[in-house]
Amino acid sequence: MPQPICRDRPAVLFIVFLVGIFAGAPTPSIAASAPDVQAKAILQRMADFLSQAQRLSVTAEIGFDVVQASGEKLEFGETRQIVIRRPDRTRVDITKRDGATSGFRFDGQEIAVFNTRENVYATAAKPGTLDEAIAYFINTLDMRFPLAEIFSTQLAESLAAKVRTAYNVGPERIMGIPCEHLALRGDQNDMQLWVAQGSQPLPCRLVITYNAAEGQPQFWAQFSDWNLSPDVPDAQFAFTPPEGATRIAFAARKPAPTVGGKQKTKKGSRP
Repeated sequence: MPQPICRDRPAVLFIVFLVGIFAGAPTPSIAASAPDVQAKAILQRMADFLSQAQRLSVTAEIGFDVVQASGEKLEFGETRQIVIRRPDRTRVDITKRDGATSGFRFDGQEIAVFNTRENVYATAAKPGTLDEAIAYFINTLDMRFPLAEIFSTQLAESLAAKVRTAYNVGPERIMGIPCEHLALRGDQNDMQLWVAQGSQPLPCRLVITYNAAEGQPQFWAQFSDWNLSPDVPDAQFAFTPPEGATRIAFAARKPAPTVGGKQKTKKGSRP
């Protein structure tokens, strides 16, 4: 008998923008085509380029595995449209494949998140920079914002601390764009990253493998429509609650149950 489909249905409190990214990539069965120093130099160029961009917008097409009780993996996904104006503005709009929408806003004074399926929203005052708002969202409100490092001005430092090994698999094309295919490895996860060649070393694709999670699920994101000078007036970052929406409070996530002293990954949930 087929197992029921278990998919993550987070309300506004569990909006996930990406899964923690700086882990690493699996060691391919081919020999590395470039030394570690070259791959890390490409990462450094990408980090510096993104950190110095004062305005940007990008579309990310995302897919992720959800491990079922039977061990079968099912893929779900969403499209995310991200706009940033440094030092203190961001907007993220999320559309799932089933049509449900949610999002995140920060206007330099207040954080707001919403989910139209449950028709709920939450807000928190946090004047300051985008870096400070995201740190507060993650550390104080105990919420997930896994793509945070990519949009942080501390991207280079995050990479240096979390990437243990890196090498250049070789040149490849993603959606027609010439890229360098990098294989990265961290303490628990693997990541592959395709970085555009040329004067704008932007990420074009990433694939993360969660080696420590049950079933080793994967997450992937394909980036398109990068714009480094979007027209982004203040109004784009202002939050207006959806009509009829209910305001709720932020709440900390509950830790996964433990079995024999080890944390157990809940089947059917996103990593």
